This record gives sequence, C-alpha cells and structure tokens, in this order.
Amino acid sequence: MKYPIKRMKRKKDLRKNYMLHLQVGMISSLLVFLFVFRMNYQSEAPQLLVVDMPEEVYMEEIIQTKQVNTPPPPPRPPVPVEVPNDEIIEDEILDLDAELDLDEAIELPPPPPSQNYEDMEDEIFVVVENPPELIGGIGSVQRRIKYPEIARNAGIEGRVIVQFIVDEEGEIVNPKVVRGIGGGCDEAALKALDGAKFKPGRQRGKPVKVSYSMPITFSLTGS
Repeated sequence: MKYPIKRMKRKKDLRKNYMLHLQVGMISSLLVFLFVFRMNYQSEAPQLLVVDMPEEVYMEEIIQTKQVNTPPPPPRPPVPVEVPNDEIIEDEILDLDAELDLDEAIELPPPPPSQNYEDMEDEIFVVVENPPELIGGIGSVQRRIKYPEIARNAGIEGRVIVQFIVDEEGEIVNPKVVRGIGGGCDEAALKALDGAKFKPGRQRGKPVKVSYSMPITFSLTGS
C-alpha cells in the first residue's frame, strides 16, 4: 500500500513543479523580448557606390554639301576706241541718163533639147506612165518555187527580193537578188522567174525598159 501513496505524492509534486517552471519560462521570455525590443542597434550606414556615368554623346548629322561648278564669267567686251574721222567720203555720182529702149528685142536663153524616142530606147526608167504587168500574176511565180531541202530542214522562211529589168518585149533581163534569206532560197527564187512574162511598160505610148523589183515568199506552212 505504500507504493501507491508515494506515487500519488510524486504526481502532486510534478504538478506544482510544472506550474512553477511554466511561470518562470514565461517571465524569462518576456524579459528577453523587452531586452531585445529596447536594444539599440548600431548599424553602420550603407556606403553608396558612386559610379561616374559617361555623359551622353550626341552626334550631329553632317549634311554633305555638293560642290557646284559655276561657269567662268564671260569676258568683258572690248572698250571701243574712238577713231578720228579724217577721211572724207566722196559721194558716188550715178549716171541715170542712160535711156531704156523698150522696143529693143530681148534675147532669151535657148530652150532645152527635146527628148527623142531614140534616146528613150536606151534609157532605163524607174517610174513610167504605164508600169509593167506580170502575166499570170505573182501566183504564177510562187507555184514554180521548189523549196530547197536545206532551207526546209533548217526552218528558213521569209521573202527574197529580186530586181531585174523588163525590156520592151516584156522579157526579164539581168535578174539579181538584192535581199536574200540564204539556205538555197535565193537561187530558187531566180529559177522561179524562168519563163515569167510581162506586159512591157510604156512611156508616152511607147514600150520602154523599166527597172522592176519583185518579192518572192518562202513559207513552210504553204509548201
């Protein structure tokens, strides 16, 4: 029975000690808090780092000027120099006593020589009153064209200009190519003129020689 009684006493002692310890702890905490609150902190003031900032540099835009070459001033006009007028100008005396004879015959220049028909036979005309006419038309010459194989394979097309003289009988004389396209077409154009016949050109009703030009067309689409 003694053991339980002692145990009960210990519990009562512990409760008393607990309350005492609690009060002491609270008082100690309050004192520490007051001490900390009233404590003066001596803290050094923070040193500011002063950095020298470079001043802003403003660059002024420089406008490039253009140098204008001005022409030199015109030369000064010469200063007139006074010349002494010592010369005496003699008045010319015109002889107006000549008599005009209105009844006198006036000599006229001789008239130009008239053109003889013999001279017209040797002359080659470019423009005449009645130009030559191709019998059968240009189609008769185009139908006689034999397209060269070289030009056909190369795809050569265009116009060949042939120039010749149509004489008094309507025959073609001295044919030649004045503008060709090559590939054998120039020679074929001359051969196509073989057998062509014209009505001769006429000047003053008489047949004359006339210079004539004819275009001959080479086209693969129509061949």
